Order: sequence, then C-alpha cells, then structure tokens
Amino acid sequence: MKSTFMRIALLSFLLLFFLPNLAASESKTFIKEYTYQASEADSKISSRAIALEQVKRLLLEELGTYIESHTEVTNFQLTKDQITALTAGIVQTQILNEKWDGERYWIKAKIDADPNKVARDLDALRKDREKSKELEDAKKKAETALKEVERLRKELELSKKDQANIAKYDKAIKELSATDWYRKGLSSARSGNYDETIAATTKAIQLNPQYLLAYVTRSFAYIRSGKYHPAIADCSRAIELDPKNTQAYVNRGIAYAKLGDYKQVLADSNRAIELDPKISMAYVNRGMAYGKLGDHKQALADSNRAIELDPKNAQAYVNRGMAYSRLNYDDQAISNYKSAARLGNKQAQDHLRSKGISWQ
Repeated sequence: MKSTFMRIALLSFLLLFFLPNLAASESKTFIKEYTYQASEADSKISSRAIALEQVKRLLLEELGTYIESHTEVTNFQLTKDQITALTAGIVQTQILNEKWDGERYWIKAKIDADPNKVARDLDALRKDREKSKELEDAKKKAETALKEVERLRKELELSKKDQANIAKYDKAIKELSATDWYRKGLSSARSGNYDETIAATTKAIQLNPQYLLAYVTRSFAYIRSGKYHPAIADCSRAIELDPKNTQAYVNRGIAYAKLGDYKQVLADSNRAIELDPKISMAYVNRGMAYGKLGDHKQALADSNRAIELDPKNAQAYVNRGMAYSRLNYDDQAISNYKSAARLGNKQAQDHLRSKGISWQ
C-alpha cells in the first residue's frame, strides 16, 4: 500500500513538473478575417492584394501582442513595430477562405505558431543586423505602399478617369504585392526551403524589377541551391541598383569562392569591408580567399577579426584552423577545428573524426 502511494505521489510530481513545459511549447492558432470594400478603381487583383495585406497585419499584431505577454521577448528591448516586422520573416500565413462578389473582397487567414519558438527566433533575428534591417524595411515598404494606395484611391474618387493616377494606383498595388512575396521569400529562406524562396522572390521581382532586396535574397537562395552563376547575376543587379549594398558584395564573394575565383572574392570582400568594417562574413570570405592564395598570415588576421565580430561563426574557426595548420601551429589548429565542430560545422567534424579526435 505504501509502495503504491509513493508511486502515485511520484507520478503526480512528474506531471506537475513537466506539464507546464509541455503547455509552454504548444502551438497556438491565430485566426483573423478582413473585408475590403472595393472602389471603382479596384479590380479583383487589387482588392485581394489590399485585403491580404490587412489580414496579415491583423494576424501579426495579434501574434506580437501574445508573444509580448507570454514569453521573455520583453527582455529583448524590441518595440512592438519591430516585433511585428521580424515576426513576418519567421511565420507563414495560411489562407483559409476568400470570396469576391465584385464589390467586396473577404479573406480569412490563420497563423500557427509556437510562441516560445517564435521568441527564440526573434532573439536570433534581432542579433542579425542585416536580416532584421531587411524585415523592418519590408514592413515600412508595405506601409508606404498601403498609404499610397489609400491616397490615390481618394483622388480617383474625385477624378475617376485620371489615367496618370490610375497608373500610379496600379504601381502601388504591385509594390504591395511585391513586398508580400518578398517577405514570404525571407520566411522560406529561414526555414531552409530555398526553392520556395527563389519562387517567391522571383514573383517579387516580376512585380517590381527594381526590388533590390529581392535580388539579394534570391542570390542567397541560389547559393544554397548550388546555382552560383545566377547568384552572381542577382548580386551584380543588386549592386547596379545600390552600389553600397554590402550584402550583395558578400553574397557575390561567396558565389565566386564556390567557383574558385579567389581574386574576385578578395575584390568583393574588400569593397564590403570598406562599406561596413563590422560585417563578419566579409572577413570570413576574405580570410578563406587569402588562405587559398597562400597568404596564411593575412588569412589568420581576417579570421581573428571575423571571430571578434561574430564568435559563433563556425566557418571563421575553420579558416583560422587551416591558417594555423599551414603555419605549423598544430595545437591551435585542432583547438579551432574543435570550436567549429561544436558549432555544428560538418567540415570540421569530418576533419577531426578522420584524426580520431573528439570535439565534445
């Protein structure tokens, strides 16, 4: 009897201990709907674009409010606008139903998300200056396009046949849709679905051929997919649109490295560092290129700087390990390979495994 009682007490304790953690990791569903009253200037396409943007905005705001109240996101020192902007690059919106009767466009959508996972992703994103800026810019771009749509809609109500305003209205609608596709591409990239990233950013570029960040994001997806020549073309186009876009130079450097053009890697890395001396990946790229070209002391210097800027960049430790090895500092080389292996770098893990060395 006493043994049974003890087992029941232990089971009760375990349930009390573990259930809160299970509940905390549960996915939550957020559902919203929106009805857009079309004007005479609207078509089904424009009405859907506006309704979709509005219902996504409502969902992201509700999710953001929930995350603020139920997770540790308040410790991240993010504004509500920043939370909404960054969350758009983490979660996917699913359309549940939509209807168009010629006058109104009704849409119902949902987001399924684990709030604690979203909070962790937000923490990682806020530390990534480049990605967080891209998402904040996308949010501003969508808001600007939506305001322009509303302004032009009011003007067209007064002058229904003003062809110049009609053209501007159509352009603003395309801008709104392009931004939505771009954000979808960013979200797909974060989840590792690079085919979907390429498809989404291609849609964004078709709607707005001047969409700089869509080219940059697509180049990243092309690199991850092993399509280096298209990646270089996208980076070059991005640089044409903005010669000061550091990420385009970094991405192009990575693509050139994959093709073995290390002199071009140096040129792109130098330009990126000139534009932003704190961009870690430019030093990683340049360090790797110097190593391939036989300048191991410079490779070591660049690897040191990359690690100083980003202590969790596994490739920087691999580069530094290679440089130390070439300079005959074997202990330092192994130490750096271990650091890279612990960060999940497969190249370092395979290297240590081949030598029978544990990195745990």
